[in-house]
Amino acid sequence: MRIGMALNYSGGFKETVAALADYEKAGLDIVFVAEAYSFDAVSQMGYIAAKTERLQIASGILPIYSRTPTLLAMTAAGMDYVSDGRFTLGLGASGPQVIEGFHGVPYTAPLGRTREVVEICRQVWKRERLTYEGKHYTVPLAAGQGTGLGKPLKIINHPVRDRVPIVIAAIGPKNVELSAELAEGWEPIFYMPEKAADVWGASLAAGKARRDPSLGELDVIAQAALAIGDDVSDWLELGRPMAALYIGGMGAKGKNFYNDLARRYGYEKEAEQIQNLYLDGKKDEAAALVPQELLEKMSLIGSEGHVRDRLQAMRESGVTTVNVAPLGHTHEERVRLIERVRELAS
Repeated sequence: MRIGMALNYSGGFKETVAALADYEKAGLDIVFVAEAYSFDAVSQMGYIAAKTERLQIASGILPIYSRTPTLLAMTAAGMDYVSDGRFTLGLGASGPQVIEGFHGVPYTAPLGRTREVVEICRQVWKRERLTYEGKHYTVPLAAGQGTGLGKPLKIINHPVRDRVPIVIAAIGPKNVELSAELAEGWEPIFYMPEKAADVWGASLAAGKARRDPSLGELDVIAQAALAIGDDVSDWLELGRPMAALYIGGMGAKGKNFYNDLARRYGYEKEAEQIQNLYLDGKKDEAAALVPQELLEKMSLIGSEGHVRDRLQAMRESGVTTVNVAPLGHTHEERVRLIERVRELAS
């Protein structure tokens, strides 16, 4: 099982990247860099590539709407080049609040667009002269559009690899099915190993039935807060505001993917109450209603034996990469947590 973590640079980006060297030595395998409506992820990942040696680097995630498919392919090839083949292209649809509210682009056909983006990227990396006629993307631009001067081109540089690994962030049934069919990896959020088969099993099976064997086994990337000790239960409370934000505030009623997931986990009543309170501006009250079981089952917080058992539950449910958030009062404590979870996951 690989050990990953999401980059958190609330204390300063350069300082956080400097600390990555310690995590790398402690056994961290991969770091994920987010891009919402913050600084772009690509410039940050390039900086990380220059400051690390072994660590895999992944976008977590680049939205499919804010760049053309060919730019995504060029960016991935460039990142793979500067990192000496250590890059993974994490893709996702994001949500209408960010895509329409920040980028001014219609949030349409996320499934169809994701499929076409993946197909175009893989053509580019093979240095084929790019011709693609899809429902959402046509390259070169179709006759009668633009100047008429477009012609099939291939990327000038020779990519380090002709297949950069792709991870798709998805939680909806059809999105998960698409991920299992097309991508090297799948990254869900709010992963509960005991409920994973009930919620996603059918979608994963349907996607894998159409999966190209050359893709290999699907890398399942689960996220979990991490604290190991006999008196660490208080760390669980840190997960409440974030869970409430996603379940309650990431979308309108009927258009919140995370609220839908909580309902599919069996928390229908709590999901409705959390959303109502959050949308009314009562964030603390919403956070208080996040089920304790949800926080516990999604985390790696507890004694060493408990954490070992939770890792085993993840492994048995299909997880191959656990993306941890080490919780400690000092940098040294967090580095030690990476060392311990690396040992427990081996």
